[in-house]
Amino acid sequence: MRKVFQAELHQIGEGLIEISALVEEAITKATTAFAAAELQTAQEVIAADARIDFLQNDLDERAIDVLALQGPVASDLRMIVGSLRMSASLERMGDLARHIAQLTRLRFPNAVIPAQLTGTFAELARLDMVIANKVTELLDSRDLELVADIAAAKSQISKLHKTVFATMASPEWHESPATTVDVTLASRYFERFGDHGVSVARKVSYLVTGEWQPEDFLAS
Repeated sequence: MRKVFQAELHQIGEGLIEISALVEEAITKATTAFAAAELQTAQEVIAADARIDFLQNDLDERAIDVLALQGPVASDLRMIVGSLRMSASLERMGDLARHIAQLTRLRFPNAVIPAQLTGTFAELARLDMVIANKVTELLDSRDLELVADIAAAKSQISKLHKTVFATMASPEWHESPATTVDVTLASRYFERFGDHGVSVARKVSYLVTGEWQPEDFLAS
């Protein structure tokens, strides 16, 4: 019976890695489409999000079955509950990649972002991809050095997010209301993607160490 239980836990862990890998692919394609106004790539991201949703629902159902039938305790219970929370964060990261792709589709054939902010958003995209990659690696390896890398990337994202709003508030900003709304939404999507990556990293850290890191440790 214990072997069956451990196999079920392993499957849940593998499911998280699979979802994270799909999220990594989604944000890579979404940011590529966003930067180059590529409609086909954006459409692929939007369509592929259904797979992430399906896998999250399937993983959650399996985790709930284990809770109901196996009565896990201590670290095993933390693993299952943590997996439910991490799957929710990963699913939300997929949604945010989809939102970025949807903005691209909405404004096609034009770019979403005006020229003066293309460099800023290119860096936001790079950092989100770094976080996505390291979250997948963290889920697979449980190497806690990656937690600090994810936190550092998120810290840079937060600074860039603030510069976007500073740019829009400056007297030199003469873009249309529609563009201003697009930029506001896009910056928020990139920033929130990083937030959810940090959330996953905190939960992995807790599962490994049994100690809950304060939010300011990973959000500074």
